[in-house]
Amino acid sequence: MTETQNTVEFTPERLKIAQEMIDRYPAERQKSALLPLLHLAQEQWGWLSPEVMDYVGRMLDIQAIEVYEVATFYTMFHLDPVGKHVIEYCRTGPCCLMGGEEIYDYLKQKLGIQAGETTADQKFTLKEVECLAACGMGPVFQIREQYYMNLTRDKVDEIIAELSR
Repeated sequence: MTETQNTVEFTPERLKIAQEMIDRYPAERQKSALLPLLHLAQEQWGWLSPEVMDYVGRMLDIQAIEVYEVATFYTMFHLDPVGKHVIEYCRTGPCCLMGGEEIYDYLKQKLGIQAGETTADQKFTLKEVECLAACGMGPVFQIREQYYMNLTRDKVDEIIAELSR
């Protein structure tokens, strides 16, 4: 966001990428570029504010509500500011049966935050998600594209220590 102008705009480099994404689709199907554009926007701003979602909607000539519907459906999109490391942890049955509730309670206690919150130093955000498709290796959480499986308290301590550096 260009704060001094109080407007939302992609950087010139990202604007070029955005246009290439849009151009992949016929004029009547350019809404198909919505998911990649939301990823690109989140990459630039770290989260999808209403202003950012409105901007993406204008780029695709679609209603803002169409962007909001997609952004709110997928847990991979952040609708509030987040920390440097977003820890997405699975809260479904298989992970809970394998000790997930204890591990997630420990993680919350260790970081001093609850799901949906960010640490004061802006390093960590906890986010509950549905199945991460690693049911046999639970408890599990994901940070960006990295999965952390078969979690124990010691493993959580190691991961947090490494990411805190």
